[in-house]
Amino acid sequence: MNPQAQADPLNQRYEECLRLHKCWLWFLLLGIALILLGVVALGYSMILTTITTVLVFGILLLAGGVVQIVNAFLGRNWGGFFLHLLAGVLHVILGVLMIEHPLRAAEVLTLMQAVAFLVGGSLRIIVVLTERFSAWPWVLLNGVVTLLLGISIWRQWPESSLWVIGLFVGIDLIFNGWSWVMLGLAVRAILPGPQEPASPVSRAAPAGAGPGQ
Repeated sequence: MNPQAQADPLNQRYEECLRLHKCWLWFLLLGIALILLGVVALGYSMILTTITTVLVFGILLLAGGVVQIVNAFLGRNWGGFFLHLLAGVLHVILGVLMIEHPLRAAEVLTLMQAVAFLVGGSLRIIVVLTERFSAWPWVLLNGVVTLLLGISIWRQWPESSLWVIGLFVGIDLIFNGWSWVMLGLAVRAILPGPQEPASPVSRAAPAGAGPGQ
């Protein structure tokens, strides 16, 4: 196989960055917009952000349930008909409940988040204390912070349901926007360089020509 015929991964990555270079301004504007939206979600009203997030989740569940029910009836002759139909009905019921009772849904979601933090933080601490692997202090710190966050949410529940979801959504929007900003700035800095001219040294000398000729 000719080595020149094989694709160079470095060249492929460079060509991909050159294609992304045309869209760097859109990436930058998208990142700034997401950061501003995250700041608004954190500073304006986390209660409103929480309710809006729950409503969006409810609408998505409702739409997904309807699609699953329709697909189940379209393929009702196969063995998974009742399973998909049941899943679609459950999604529709959950979506309707979240839309009609967003505050109650926020309380349930916040309680589930607190339990997830408590379990996840405890498991990290147990694993770190039993197996001292590489960089274990950072994992231990992560587990302790996660456990304390779960305890804080648990102790303030159900009042914490008014701000926890909105806080997480705002932080996620800010970090997501920052990643888009950094991507835009990174691809903006990549410009196609000029082609290097062929070096005269690379030209082959005539046969039999010596340095004194």
